[in-house]
Amino acid sequence: MEVMENIVIQSADMEGKETVVSAADTDKTKAEFLWTIQATWHLVNARLDMEPAFDQPVCKKKKLWETVAEKVNAKLRESEVNDVTVKSYECDLKWRNMLSTYRKNSERAKRLGEASVHWEFFKVMHSVLGKSREEIEAQRRARLSGTRVGQAIASKRFTPILPTPPATVVPSAARPPQDVLQLYMELQERKMNMWAQQKALEERKIEAINNLAQAISSLAQKNGTQAPKDDH
Repeated sequence: MEVMENIVIQSADMEGKETVVSAADTDKTKAEFLWTIQATWHLVNARLDMEPAFDQPVCKKKKLWETVAEKVNAKLRESEVNDVTVKSYECDLKWRNMLSTYRKNSERAKRLGEASVHWEFFKVMHSVLGKSREEIEAQRRARLSGTRVGQAIASKRFTPILPTPPATVVPSAARPPQDVLQLYMELQERKMNMWAQQKALEERKIEAINNLAQAISSLAQKNGTQAPKDDH
C-alpha cells in the first residue's frame, strides 16, 4: 500500500489554519527543469559544438543528446548549481523550440536585415546554422583532406556518368502522290467488294422469304381443298 507523506506548514497570516503539501507535489517541482538564461547558453554552446556529429547521415541522436545533457550539467556544476540536473529529452525539446524561434528570426533577417533581429541567441546560432550547403561541404572536405579517407577519395579517379541521350525518332519519308492514289483506290475497291457481298446476302434473304411465303400459301391451299371433301 502506497503511503502519501504530508508536509504540514504553519500559515503565518492565518492563525489556527494549516496548509497541507503532499510529498508528490514537491517531487514534481524538483523533477521539472527550469531553463534559465545561463542554462540556455550552456545548451546552445554544447549543441552547436556537436553540430557536425548531429549532421551525420547515420547517427544515434539519443546518445548524442545524452552527451549534450552531460555537458550542460557539467557547466552548471562549475557554476555551483548542484540542486538540479537536466535530462537528455529536456535538452532535445528545448532545442526544438529554439530552432523554431531561430527560423522565424532568420526569415526576418532575410527580409529586413540582421539588425532587425534582437533575439540574444540568434547571432551564435546563425554563425553555425546559417551556413550554406556549399560552405558545409567545403569544411567537410577540408576536415577529410588530412585523413586517409580523404586521401583515398582524392587519389581515386571517377568516371563521370553522362546521361543517356534520348533516342532520335527518324521521321518516315512522305509517300509520293502515286502511292497515296493507289492506296485510295485499294480502299475503294475493298468497300465495293464488301457492298457486293452484303447485297448478295440481302438478295438471298429475300429469296428465302419468298420461298417460305410460297410454301405457306401452297400448304394453305391444300388444306382448303381437303376441307370440303371431309364435309361430304
